[in-house]
Amino acid sequence: MKKYILPVLVLGLMLLVACEGGEDPVTNGGAFIGGTDGLLASFEPLSVLDDGVYTIFDTEDFPLEVILNNKGEQTLVAGEVTLKLLGPAKPDFDGISSWELQNNEEIEKISEFNPSGGEEVISFTPNAYAKYKSEVIGYTDITWNLEYDYNYKTYLIVNDVCFKEDTTDPKVCTVKEAKTFSVSSAPITVTSVEEDAGGKGIILVKVAISNAGTGQSTNPGEEFDLRFDQVSYVIDEPELWECKSGGREGEARLVDGTAEVICRLKEPLAEGEIYTKPVKLTFEYVYKELIQEKLRVKESAE
Repeated sequence: MKKYILPVLVLGLMLLVACEGGEDPVTNGGAFIGGTDGLLASFEPLSVLDDGVYTIFDTEDFPLEVILNNKGEQTLVAGEVTLKLLGPAKPDFDGISSWELQNNEEIEKISEFNPSGGEEVISFTPNAYAKYKSEVIGYTDITWNLEYDYNYKTYLIVNDVCFKEDTTDPKVCTVKEAKTFSVSSAPITVTSVEEDAGGKGIILVKVAISNAGTGQSTNPGEEFDLRFDQVSYVIDEPELWECKSGGREGEARLVDGTAEVICRLKEPLAEGEIYTKPVKLTFEYVYKELIQEKLRVKESAE
């Protein structure tokens, strides 16, 4: 039996070292369901599928509807979502009441009691069906482009931040380490949180954020910038903290989809002071995405 003991001990030691050496923080603090989804939009069926493409004859009309499904953890009130049809050409169709619409109802966030999230169907043809007016020879493929944007928030809770005047004191908690955190489901997400010392009695909380979705983000009330994404942020106790990202207070620019927000205590902790408590941040932004769907219009038989 002795010949099996040494390999088992070596394997156990390797696993212990691997666990201790890992730098990835535990992100599931339990406060949120979590994820990287926000509001998802998709076209309702335009007609029947033929070889994987929605297909009609030029004598037929069709419905044009979009379903909105909120898969994130921020409820959307009426009027917070804007949907724009960017193509095809407007003169080619009858029956489309408006090429830009907003949601009419509240769309609930995901929750323990509603894990699928709220839904709303937006119809661009509420009183009739759309019809293609241009001449068709053989068939014509039409691509519907829908751009939608919505106001959204990401909530972050950093668990057990160590408030310690003397960072060399081993009691109670550790300052210089990665922290566990909880982040709500949203396309702008948090990938890591680290605590550090910023001088005697001063602690820092470093938050890495990223755009985990396929769209763009900007600050509420501002235009989208193709060069980078933007988000605004606030900390729950602004009287205690000063938060900046790239030298900007209250807003961050995500270059190549990432940015870091650093929050620093404004005043040093008192001598001997030591305790732990959660730190909370809220990120706010407008998020924009584009979806497409193809419709094939066939020439009808004479």
